[in-house]
Amino acid sequence: MRNRLSFFIIMQLFAVAILQGCGGTGKENQADDAKKAYEEPWNEVDIVVLEKQDFKYQLISNGKLSSASKSALSFETLGSIADIRVSNGDWVDKGDTIAVLDRSLRSIELRSAEIELERCRIEMQDIIAGYGYTTGGNEVPENIKKMAGIKSGYLNAENSFARASHEYAACVMTAPFSGRVADIKSRVYDNAPSDVFCNLIDDNRFNVDFSILESEYPFIEKGLEVKVIPFGGGMQDVFNGRIASINPKVDKNGQIAITAVMENNGGRLIDGMNVKVIVEKDIPGQIVVPKSAVVIRDNLEVLFTYSCGEAHWTYVNTLMSNSDTYSVEANENRYASLAPGDTVIVSGNLNLADGSKVVIKD
Repeated sequence: MRNRLSFFIIMQLFAVAILQGCGGTGKENQADDAKKAYEEPWNEVDIVVLEKQDFKYQLISNGKLSSASKSALSFETLGSIADIRVSNGDWVDKGDTIAVLDRSLRSIELRSAEIELERCRIEMQDIIAGYGYTTGGNEVPENIKKMAGIKSGYLNAENSFARASHEYAACVMTAPFSGRVADIKSRVYDNAPSDVFCNLIDDNRFNVDFSILESEYPFIEKGLEVKVIPFGGGMQDVFNGRIASINPKVDKNGQIAITAVMENNGGRLIDGMNVKVIVEKDIPGQIVVPKSAVVIRDNLEVLFTYSCGEAHWTYVNTLMSNSDTYSVEANENRYASLAPGDTVIVSGNLNLADGSKVVIKD
């Protein structure tokens, strides 16, 4: 009996020992799990190494296209329109006929002027012969010729014939240069308008008129390249031009008028089109970073440098910007430093803090 009691006591003590051992292992596992839960995650980032380079400074403005060669054409004489040989949008070469007025009356007037001129010429010859000179000879003094021309009415008849010839020719409107016809509103048999019949536009070359702010004037100079993007097209529709003139005056709105010239490659541009104008100028010796590298912390601009698997924030000032990048410098008021050769994080930085653990993406 005593042996059985001793065996029972030993078994109970052994069971308690086992239970205590299991209980201790559970507490240790819980502590490990909690430690893992609070362990800081590693953030994947992209990096670049800083270097001095040219920064493409950009000015962006809205502009309007106007043809480099443009003329409002009018008839020099009145009359009924007999023929219109082109339509709006047609291309004409220099000297091509655009429209013709009814010339029946002008033809009669021209013929009458021609007859009168011939009559006066015969009378002038008779007057010269009366002074003993032959009209075909070169020996007739100039004063005799002039006097005979006035007395016979020949000089007046000559002017009348020239006027009638001009008015007859003016019934035909021709292109003074090669271009595209626009703004024809009249029809055949209408009376010719007293003002503009049509506009002739050479749309091979365009002027681009736009404005810049007074503060942007130091960056502008003749010959700078501009990129012109029609509002109606995508980014693939980019045309190149160059600044041709800078108006040396600031208007009441604090702006300066600029004109650039460009070729209409592909013929897709039209007169009066609204466009976006981008002026680019290289500013040498700048520290340039992608826009994604700069974030806001404490309402200040910050970028993160990379060192030994950690991100360290650096306060910066952005000096200039374009569509893709910033030119930056260290914010010395925050005792920051930044130099070529530093490694800067350019992605995965939105949720970083100073000292965050990071790993570079493959």
